[in-house]
Amino acid sequence: MAGYAGDEHDKARRFHDAALPCLDDAYALARYLLRNAADAEDAVQECFLRAFRHFDSYRGPAMKPWLLAILRNVCHAEFARRGRHDAADENDAETKTEAVPLWQEPQPSAEAALMRQHDDETIRRLIEDMPQPFRETLVLREINDLSYQEIAQVAGVPVGTVMSRLARARTMLRSAWTAAEGSLT
Repeated sequence: MAGYAGDEHDKARRFHDAALPCLDDAYALARYLLRNAADAEDAVQECFLRAFRHFDSYRGPAMKPWLLAILRNVCHAEFARRGRHDAADENDAETKTEAVPLWQEPQPSAEAALMRQHDDETIRRLIEDMPQPFRETLVLREINDLSYQEIAQVAGVPVGTVMSRLARARTMLRSAWTAAEGSLT
């Protein structure tokens, strides 16, 4: 019985060491998929619980793609549970009041800070407005920094599909950005 407790403690330590560095990336993906901070936190927690339960069977070379694949399944289950209810409108106020991350450099002026905040909000909104497969692929590549092969593993699609979705997502984002900037003038 004492050996069992030691094994569980060792499993918990190994899981912590392997999974904790992926926490921010998991939250970023969940936030973009679910469009709600509280739901994203719940999804990440559920993901990490599932991953810990199945950690003994984990044999992959990279922890991040494995965790993000689990997270993606958790998020898709949440979409199905909600009937794909779009929570974006409920979160407009929350998105606008989110704190600027501490690691960002201070802005040289109040005007520059306001412009950057506007640009950040615009990019976040434009990404959130993208169709799910393109939004997911863009977030996995540009925010979570996964390779095409890792994205293919997470999404369960061929690498060619990842490349196509990423190219289309970037084109969609560029076009939406240009339209958004044009509407300001």
